[in-house]
Amino acid sequence: MAVTEAKYLIFLVVSIIRSAEAALVEMWTVYYRQGLAIISDYKERIFSWYRFVMGPDTENNGDSVASKLFGTLNGFMRKFLFRILSVGPVPNHLAFILDGNRRYAKKWKLQEGTGHKCGFWALMSILKYCNELGVKYVTIYAFSIDNFKRRPNEVQYVMDLMHEKIEGLLKEESIMNQYGVRVYFIGNLKLLPERVRVVAEKAMKATENNKNTVLLICVAYTSTDEIVHAAQESCQHEWDEIQAMKASESNDGGEIISNENQEEHRFINLVDLEKYFYMGVAPDVDILFRTSGETRLSNFLLWQTSTCLLYSPRALFPELGLRHLVWSVLNFQRVYPYLERRRKQV
Repeated sequence: MAVTEAKYLIFLVVSIIRSAEAALVEMWTVYYRQGLAIISDYKERIFSWYRFVMGPDTENNGDSVASKLFGTLNGFMRKFLFRILSVGPVPNHLAFILDGNRRYAKKWKLQEGTGHKCGFWALMSILKYCNELGVKYVTIYAFSIDNFKRRPNEVQYVMDLMHEKIEGLLKEESIMNQYGVRVYFIGNLKLLPERVRVVAEKAMKATENNKNTVLLICVAYTSTDEIVHAAQESCQHEWDEIQAMKASESNDGGEIISNENQEEHRFINLVDLEKYFYMGVAPDVDILFRTSGETRLSNFLLWQTSTCLLYSPRALFPELGLRHLVWSVLNFQRVYPYLERRRKQV
């Protein structure tokens, strides 16, 4: 009981700190809304301030004494908090539906597309926190197959931004190499523009030796497409096995295939199906985040989320921060015994 009370006390303290941080962000957005256009000379100044408050590299984002002090204090508080959280079960796999980037830009009257950039910085922060907490797998729903139906100029902007950010992952000083993050791109990658697909393959190759955290980026993905793909691949595999057995029968002078062997290849079981899932490189999800207060799964990881905690904060994705991650982990630890019982029943 004492440990539980300590967790909630620490959470309260951190919530106060992060609320003050959120207030600084709001000051920034008001400052922006009062006339500093994103295309003006102030753009870098604005985004540097935003990165200072919300960015992934808070400890190293400025030479001033204030920024270094802020970064050191922030890092110390996180480490202390994560040490307390690690007394209980720590989730192994977190998944995020990145909802609210466009609404965030509209809410603060930002230029179209700026919400996606703010969402990217929020993602880098969350990835850093997960690494420090000891979460092994992080999956994000970056772009659905259904998103291709949006306005062509919006799709083009997202593809350009994706290409730019993936190229950034290849840099030696990127957060992926800094924290030992291995990257997988999950989905029907053939649907992506060739330049995006090529740079995605390069990023997967460049990070294949990183061992700390695994980041799975779902692009051109839906769960139904994944299941159909796995079923098709399983059927093709079984068909190839049957054809190989028939060829072997012919070569052996007409030896008849046993009924046992025929039955073995007549049905597809769960193990066969899961072997061909795009998400086969990761375990089932422990916590699924859907920002903006939505509770729809939007055709995301339907197979892998049957025994997980669904966490739906009202914050838009660019507003997602440490306090949301901490609260979700506390809720996960509270329902962990129930989730474990459910998993044993499946």
